[in-house]
Amino acid sequence: MTAQAPLPVTVEAGAVPVGAAASLLEDAEGGRVFLYGQLVYAWDAGDTATRRFAAAKLADMKAAPMTDIAAGFGIESGTLWLWRRELKASGVAGLVPEKPGPRRASKLTPDVVADIRSRRAGGDTFRTIAAAVGVSVFSVHRVLSTAPGDSAEADAARTRTAPAADVGVRTGSNPARQDRQGDATTAAAVKELPVLPAGADRSGERVWARTGLLECAAPVFAPAARVPLAGLFLALPALEKTGLLQCAKETFGALPNGFYGLDTILAGAVFQALAGEPRAEGTTRIDPVAMGRVLGLDRAPEVKTLRRKLAALAGTGKAGDLLSLMATKHLNGSGDAEDGSLAAVLYVDGHVRAYQGTKKLGKVHSTRLKFPVPATEETWVADANGAPVLVVMAEPGNALTGELRRLLPALRTIIGDDRKVLVGFDRGGWSPALFQHMAANRFDVLTWRKGTTADINDILFTEVAHTDDHGQTRTWDAADTHVEVPIGTTGEVFSMRQISRQVKVPGGGSRQIHILTTTTGMSAGEIVYRMGARWRQENYFRYARMRFALDSHDAYTSTDDDPERSVPNPAKRKAYQKVLTAKARYEKTIADTDAALLAARTPAPGTSTVLITNTEHNAITADLFTAQTALDQTQAAHKDIPARVPLGEIAPGQQVLETETKLLAHAIRMAAFNTATTLAREIRTNTGYARADDEAHALIRQALTTSGDIDPSHDGYLTIRLDPLPTRRATTAISELCDHLTATETRYPGTNQVLRYETKNRETSPPN
Repeated sequence: MTAQAPLPVTVEAGAVPVGAAASLLEDAEGGRVFLYGQLVYAWDAGDTATRRFAAAKLADMKAAPMTDIAAGFGIESGTLWLWRRELKASGVAGLVPEKPGPRRASKLTPDVVADIRSRRAGGDTFRTIAAAVGVSVFSVHRVLSTAPGDSAEADAARTRTAPAADVGVRTGSNPARQDRQGDATTAAAVKELPVLPAGADRSGERVWARTGLLECAAPVFAPAARVPLAGLFLALPALEKTGLLQCAKETFGALPNGFYGLDTILAGAVFQALAGEPRAEGTTRIDPVAMGRVLGLDRAPEVKTLRRKLAALAGTGKAGDLLSLMATKHLNGSGDAEDGSLAAVLYVDGHVRAYQGTKKLGKVHSTRLKFPVPATEETWVADANGAPVLVVMAEPGNALTGELRRLLPALRTIIGDDRKVLVGFDRGGWSPALFQHMAANRFDVLTWRKGTTADINDILFTEVAHTDDHGQTRTWDAADTHVEVPIGTTGEVFSMRQISRQVKVPGGGSRQIHILTTTTGMSAGEIVYRMGARWRQENYFRYARMRFALDSHDAYTSTDDDPERSVPNPAKRKAYQKVLTAKARYEKTIADTDAALLAARTPAPGTSTVLITNTEHNAITADLFTAQTALDQTQAAHKDIPARVPLGEIAPGQQVLETETKLLAHAIRMAAFNTATTLAREIRTNTGYARADDEAHALIRQALTTSGDIDPSHDGYLTIRLDPLPTRRATTAISELCDHLTATETRYPGTNQVLRYETKNRETSPPN
């Protein structure tokens, strides 16, 4: 075919277009294929071989893209590829379907089914069960996905005796029968798949995309072996749990018509981040053809296209809505208390993103860099495990106390009910007035006590303990008391629960640290544990800075800040420093004057009277009078200076960075981080990997970038068969993970193909 689309032709009434040049008409009498309006193939009803022959020849002569031919004939592209191979190898005889009928008795007898269920209840993995009872792993999946009351044997019999549908070629036309062949079928498939063949021809769709007539290109997977980055398919079940793709559809609808659709752009961005290149510029370091195979396309979008598509999404101004929807999905039903009184445990912290460009941005103190730098501030919310769930751009110059107060209504909307939410934060959010406000809105406070306070009596300390979700028990020496925290200077106080700990200090000895909270339903041990778990959010900042470019500038545009925005007046602070200096000088002068007067009033030895003239008294108190005058003047000057002024008066021309693109990038990278974390958690809980506690994340990073096979030959399924990892124990762990992920029956986004995961062993892996 040429790149130019052919002229339109007349299509028979009721015919299905197959590309731009052909059409297919099927009825009760049979089927006919027209090419440029001329009849080229015809067959009678039930003549399956000729129908397959017509489809294969249309593909051979490139009358239309394979995807269009497959869609017109109602099959998968992989099936069409198999038909062409059989036609070339065996002629039309190779396209004759096998005679339907039972082959052998099903292995899934009631006793075998009961044995499978009992072994799974005992904690055995799918692969271990399959080896023990003598069936394939897929058969184990099918048994365990069937309700106990259903008959797996009857289901197998129905599958075995069902009429042969037009879904395959002679060799293995029945997918259910193929799946029961087990490891032998896997080994044969490994040998039959071509190594990195040319992908499906998408030139016709790209032509339509250039004219704006294509909404988006659907994923199409060609059979291929040794595909780089095939391990990224492992991320899809966990990615679905993050809600990124589903929430993006609800928020944005769809991208403007073009070759790359919304699912492709977002899933590709997540894959790219998991592959170690989270920025758009990172696409230059990833083979676009290799990433395209994972996305079901001929090529993945590159830098310019990716930036243009993300800019189109950011231009809608709905990035914040996307994050809110994802947070709602993440926190939905995340009750922590058995009685349901607690909706969630959340941690809130501010993050300073330093800026190194030439724009004129306001300075913010960076605790990591230890000095003020031009930067933007973000407020992050994490769940009890430290996984990020929400981020909002903080108002310039606003403290964490103000951001917390501003964030509470949004958190209540996300949680969706009146149950209490435990919110933990560090001393940057210290404000007794804020604590009172949060308690009034059914938000429990968890924070460190700020400032100096008297130590708790040692006799109040006892040993407290808490057992976490992984069964690990920790103990601490703590005292559980109540304190009244003053609110401002009015004398009002707010009662809070205080958990005190004794910790060792360098050089010997110990000191007490105090945790304040308003919750009464948690034990002292759990409160200490929850407060310590706040560091998981700090760990995310560190990890994401290294792995997911947390502080990168994904957009280089900026806008002028509001010149009328009220900001603290820096002159007020400078004037206050002068007041403090004058007050210190005045207090020192008082001490010196008192000492001088005392000396002047003390009679010399041998005398009983002292005469002090006014002149002498004035000389002694002259410095005090001068210090008093200076203090009064500085206090009056400080009082006359306004506390807040318009921004334009002190920093004309100040700018703010564009936020929508950055929020969208945060949503993508949060999904990538939560995906990797979910997979690492599955390694810990659903595999026998001995070093899972220490190496789960490293193993997942290795598995996600490994190579493997893509096998779409079974209609309705997309089999991903990963190559062995360097070590046997890593391969075994990923194999057990594949069993668990297969049981989720996740569909590839934009298709009806269910993902199945396998790993090769050394015997089924062909040599290089």
